[in-house]
Amino acid sequence: MPELPEVETVRRGLNQLTLNQEITGGDVLLDRTIAYPFSVGEFVDGIKKNAIATWHRRGKYLLAELSSTGWLGVHLRMTGQLLWLHRDEPLHKHTRVRLFFGEHQELRFVDQRTFGKMWWVPPGVAVESIMTGLATLAADPFSAEFTVEYLALKLQNRRRPIKTALLDQSVVAGLGNIYADEALFQSGILPETLCIDLQLKQIKRLRTAIIQVLETSIEAGGTTFSNFLSVQGVNGNYGGVAWVYNRTGEPCRVCDTPIMRIRLAGRSSHFCPQCQTLRGVRS
Repeated sequence: MPELPEVETVRRGLNQLTLNQEITGGDVLLDRTIAYPFSVGEFVDGIKKNAIATWHRRGKYLLAELSSTGWLGVHLRMTGQLLWLHRDEPLHKHTRVRLFFGEHQELRFVDQRTFGKMWWVPPGVAVESIMTGLATLAADPFSAEFTVEYLALKLQNRRRPIKTALLDQSVVAGLGNIYADEALFQSGILPETLCIDLQLKQIKRLRTAIIQVLETSIEAGGTTFSNFLSVQGVNGNYGGVAWVYNRTGEPCRVCDTPIMRIRLAGRSSHFCPQCQTLRGVRS
């Protein structure tokens, strides 16, 4: 599933390519991709004849501010891709929505698993009332709100593994399996460590690691292990330098100990048993 760095990579690409260009029309090839409004025709009519003023990101959601009539929202979910293409490009069999622009350009929403969603939020309507997942999002890791004290408050008294907590979007917005593993490695904390056992100095180190890992991945254009592509169809490069994620059995880049993988709450967790300890002690 695309996580914060992948969604941020897409946002930046969209802001480079689509701003101030009028949406001339659209074609919805899979009706259930449109989460709101319930009429596909109303969705297309709502966004048509609008230019995109700017794209925002909130957690893993993309929000396009339209020039006159509300917002266009997108969630890529597991396999969604937004691709900026010439209209003559052959349609991928998993194309779900096409948004048409001038000069025969279009923005295509391609989604193999069909879990991705799009919304049109009419003017004068609170975005959170339509895209209800936004209402429960935690602070973004790059926001001023994401302080050590904030993270400590979110984790205090929780008797669940820190890895599981980090995947909770009401704890940290935008973080997912890849970067939770990476941040825990960089902060020296085992994924099964209970939140309640973490000391403030460990939480401070974890917050720093989360931000650093996300920044590094954004600079690399995100991670491509299966489906992720940028708006221009380019793979992300972070996977080639990942510390632990998807490297089971390979030598740790720090100490050469084989990377291990366990299951926590149904998700894979990768870690180095030498560099990561219960107390998070690592030079």
